[in-house]
Amino acid sequence: MSEIDIRKLLKTVVAYKASDLHLVGRSEPQIRIDGKLVPLNLPKLNGEEIERMCYEIITEKQKKIFEENSELDFALFLPNIGRFRVNYYKTLGDIAAAFRIIPIKVPTFEDINAPKVFSKIIKREKGLILVTGPTGSGKSTTLAAMLNEINEHEHKHILTIEDPVEFIHENKKSLFSHREIGNDTKSFATALKYALREDPDIILIGEMRDKETIAAALTAAETGHLVFGTLHTNSAPQTVNRIIDVFSGDEQPQVRAMLSTSLISVISQALIPKIGGGRVAAIEIMINTPAIANLIREDKVHQIYSQMQLNQQSTGMQTQTQVILKLLKNRMITKEDALKYSNRPQELKSLIQSL
Repeated sequence: MSEIDIRKLLKTVVAYKASDLHLVGRSEPQIRIDGKLVPLNLPKLNGEEIERMCYEIITEKQKKIFEENSELDFALFLPNIGRFRVNYYKTLGDIAAAFRIIPIKVPTFEDINAPKVFSKIIKREKGLILVTGPTGSGKSTTLAAMLNEINEHEHKHILTIEDPVEFIHENKKSLFSHREIGNDTKSFATALKYALREDPDIILIGEMRDKETIAAALTAAETGHLVFGTLHTNSAPQTVNRIIDVFSGDEQPQVRAMLSTSLISVISQALIPKIGGGRVAAIEIMINTPAIANLIREDKVHQIYSQMQLNQQSTGMQTQTQVILKLLKNRMITKEDALKYSNRPQELKSLIQSL
């Protein structure tokens, strides 16, 4: 059997406009197009073949880390091919790999068809902006477009802390310091601890994974920094609950108070397959109005959703259900996909029936 070339495989990902490449033993290489896995017409791979391909593109130091931890995250740049976020892991004792393409061109607000309110929230001097959603829902792309917009118009020092660094911004009006976990700093919490001494105006936290990171993000937002972060939650109220629930019972009143004053917005997104190919973003937007801040402080998070439906013209808020209904009316998505990706399928179902 002729050897499969990893570089040729990654070129295929780019050529097919796929988002991911998967190499797993006992299977042919598979790529993800518009959210669906597609096997390539190639022979099935075994663990040794995958190991050869994977070891070919990493350093001895990375090899050592992988052999010690059975996990490895890194960013890969291949000239004339592209940039990728890569994860190596073990399955039944063999190495497996997932490659996610990172576009080299930093997206603009026009590229992502950004809602008008995005321009307003990024002009804030301090506070917390959260972009949430499942893996592969375009969180990094939305954040990159927001930072690009700031870079085009404002003179700011922007510190990004990521695992690994995804979009690399060139300095236009702003100055970027990109920090990668593992290479430039030990952890999100460590990087945030020292971040305040690095004189940033804006801090991007690739993932708010644990209590320490979330606490540091809240502190940074309270002390005069604009902080962007991501969480794997599916709706605005769920995001608020997730942050509060990370803390113990006696700490929660203080966290609610901090969150009620420092939170600017929660943007929850899902990418839904479009009829005819491609995907479209269904974006839920919560803006922290005085009424919502009050609900957070008083532990009435369950009432946030109904508050999001009021005065939308003036607040810029929208629920995911409203966006999905609009996409359905415009015949951009199917009813099945609408319900599958909805964060409130019961509500959506009853509204679809009344259409």
